Amino acid sequence: MALPQQNRLRSSRDFSKVYRKGQRAATKHLAVRAFKSRPVVSPPVVNSIAGTAKARSASGKQQNSKSVGGSPSALLLRSEPVRSESVRSGSKAGQEARLGPRFGISISRKVHKRAVVRNRIKRQLKAIIRERFLAIAPHWQIIIVVRPLAVECSFDEFLRELEYLLQKLAVL
Repeated sequence: MALPQQNRLRSSRDFSKVYRKGQRAATKHLAVRAFKSRPVVSPPVVNSIAGTAKARSASGKQQNSKSVGGSPSALLLRSEPVRSESVRSGSKAGQEARLGPRFGISISRKVHKRAVVRNRIKRQLKAIIRERFLAIAPHWQIIIVVRPLAVECSFDEFLRELEYLLQKLAVL
């Protein structure tokens, strides 16, 4: 099972920001880059449609009406729909702070030429991330770089090394 999409580093812009500004630590098999972004406080939000309509009428704007079913007697007042909390934040950084830490895994062909081997290593690392996910603060962006000697590693070795590196960087 993969990590949720909101907890993945996907764009090259995100990766380069973590590489440029992040802290780094490494062992024989893994290297970790971690960047702690500042949590963003979202602005207050109106929770009801009625509150939105009151705010509009107080500001002097007229509400638009639209006939329903071709009958002029049945008028439907249009108002702004209430959006979910994640959409209302207004900034991508605000969403990141609420959604949890974000991870990226970098594994090149230098590790092994066969994709099957590289994907096995990625699956093992993702399983470790899912185990430790709740222990990591939401504003961290973490990249795990797999080194060529990692082909010899077992799951337990990955677990020990990744925990050591995350503790060294004060992520855990």
